[in-house]
Amino acid sequence: MTTSPTSSAPTPVPDQQPRTVLVTGSTSGIGAATARTLAGHGWRVVVTGRDVDRGAAVVADIEGVGGRAVFVTSDLAGPPEELRDFARAATRAAGGRLDAVVHNAALCPAVDTLALTDVDLEATLAVNVRAPHVLTAALAPAMTERGHGAIVVIGSWMAHVGHPFVGLYSATKAAEIQLARSWAAEFGPRGVRVNTVSPGATRTPINASDGDVIARMTSGIPAGRPGAPAEIAEAVAWLLSDAARYVHGAELAVDGGITATRPS
Repeated sequence: MTTSPTSSAPTPVPDQQPRTVLVTGSTSGIGAATARTLAGHGWRVVVTGRDVDRGAAVVADIEGVGGRAVFVTSDLAGPPEELRDFARAATRAAGGRLDAVVHNAALCPAVDTLALTDVDLEATLAVNVRAPHVLTAALAPAMTERGHGAIVVIGSWMAHVGHPFVGLYSATKAAEIQLARSWAAEFGPRGVRVNTVSPGATRTPINASDGDVIARMTSGIPAGRPGAPAEIAEAVAWLLSDAARYVHGAELAVDGGITATRPS
């Protein structure tokens, strides 16, 4: 006697409301590319950052091609209560509901341990670790109540290697990656998927003056070149999509192979 196979996973019920996403640090670089890409995939995007003019420019870019976006100023180095106020403001700007969060904002003091100032130490810990933690605690409960949502952390290949500079940055990225794993275990059973995208050496406005260094760093990797912000953004978009609905607690290395095959 044979039995017919049963479906291995339910088909998601389409949500009639526009999907909304908060992308922190989205006025330039990977964050701005992510905002534009997600808008192109139909998301209504909350663009955030400290620079009002750059934020307005990203929103204008998105709206210029028919997308939907709004800008909310943010200072993620602020104390926890200010971060919670920001979470409420972002939710209001999104129309009262956020379906996804991309933790992209980060500081990267390019110095060694002895040269790192107390001010940069405190700010980097605040933006790279405290802010994602406080914002997730503030925003995830509404997602779990609805039974669905998604969070993506932007990690880094440097979380997996030792480097004589940017040691603090690398440590904070390792912390964020571990938080994402823990959040996957905590919120996944209640419908909220949490994953990480870890870029490799990627050309952004911040490192525009270091083009030669980045080129040398990536010349021996499988891709043979630096990454582009849009390539990171597409990986984020996939993880937020229903196509990745069975992906929980993963770290997706979008790094041209630098982590797996780092040249000596």
